[in-house]
Amino acid sequence: MADRLVYATERSDAELITAVRVGDTGAYEELYRRHVDAAMSVGRHLTGSKADAEDVVSEAFARVLSALQRGAGPEMAFRPYLLTSVRNAFYDRTRKDKRLDMTDDVPEDLGRVLAAAAASDDDVERQMAATAFASLPERWQLVLWHTEVEGRSPAEVGPLLGLAPNAVAALAYRAREGLRQAYLNAHIQARPPAGCEDIVPKLGAYVRHDLSNRDRQKVEAHLEGCERCQAIVAELEEAGSRLKILLIPLIAGIPAAAYLGGLAPSGAGAVLALTRASQRVKDMGPAGQVAVALGSVAAAGLLVVGAVAASLTVCC
Repeated sequence: MADRLVYATERSDAELITAVRVGDTGAYEELYRRHVDAAMSVGRHLTGSKADAEDVVSEAFARVLSALQRGAGPEMAFRPYLLTSVRNAFYDRTRKDKRLDMTDDVPEDLGRVLAAAAASDDDVERQMAATAFASLPERWQLVLWHTEVEGRSPAEVGPLLGLAPNAVAALAYRAREGLRQAYLNAHIQARPPAGCEDIVPKLGAYVRHDLSNRDRQKVEAHLEGCERCQAIVAELEEAGSRLKILLIPLIAGIPAAAYLGGLAPSGAGAVLALTRASQRVKDMGPAGQVAVALGSVAAAGLLVVGAVAASLTVCC
């Protein structure tokens, strides 16, 4: 009961996004706190400099805020959308003679980002992963990103969804099953080669151990001599665990190991990045005034958190 009450008092990412759309600056502050470390992980790898990373991250947060205020942007899966914005902000900064426009290159939804990335990637497996992931409901995308890609526990992911850990675990299970089916659908749409047409649609049930004995024997006999279908079975069995390897380069533009290895608290750098983001949005005009209050509140909050942490380190 106490567990449920704890999660009931925290707004989910979806609730925070909705609040931002109607002008709640505190909601964007909380989204910033939750996701700045991940954004900085991408920014540091792309730029090779902490200072430049802070500037790119602040720009990305400003872009996402602008998108939300226009009614665009994510509905639930804030982090993948943000990481894409960090990547886009970095690419824009490297293009010579390009005038900065805070509304440029902000994708309308993650599905379009993944579709574009898949179309430009030569790796068939990554294309399949992008297509499968983009086809899922955004709620499933969110839970899969945080549990399978980043390896977070249900307790860590709970506040992002407004759910207790047990409910997160159940949702993650359903999302993984949905991902397997989406993988399978992607292969079916790719038109299996002759001899595999009747087998490929059965592979999902085969992995779930949900085939009749007759169909199972038929599938196993086919698998003995078909490396392609063996590879599909391996994809279905490892659908969740391979997401990090396949999706992070598409969404964030950096290797999976670099992103996951950089997920660490940003400390005072987070204050500076948010302050810069506030200034950039302020320069956009009246709509940007929202970020001015945001920067002040967040900076003060983060400094207080840092002071408390320091005192605990000293006394304990």
